Amino acid sequence: MYTATKSAVEGITGALARELGPRGISVNALYPGLVETEGTHSAGFIGSDFHTQAASETPLGRIGQPQDIASIAVFLASDDAGWLTGEKLYASGGLR
Repeated sequence: MYTATKSAVEGITGALARELGPRGISVNALYPGLVETEGTHSAGFIGSDFHTQAASETPLGRIGQPQDIASIAVFLASDDAGWLTGEKLYASGGLR
């Protein structure tokens, strides 16, 4: 289900970017990697072997924090991102 949903987001991002672009509306997708949240804590990921392994495989050596993703989302919503549309941004610390 996750892969199907991700594929749908990817497809609709490009389609909506083309459809809404003439109206000055940009559409982009933000794909975060593993991020420390209440959900990852309650699921038992934080502090687990999975967490340690994910952090070690990430070129930046850590998992994401909410502010890592928030600052990218704020950028995408700003005028500074006015020339971006139909893009897929991976906020994963370099892990793919």
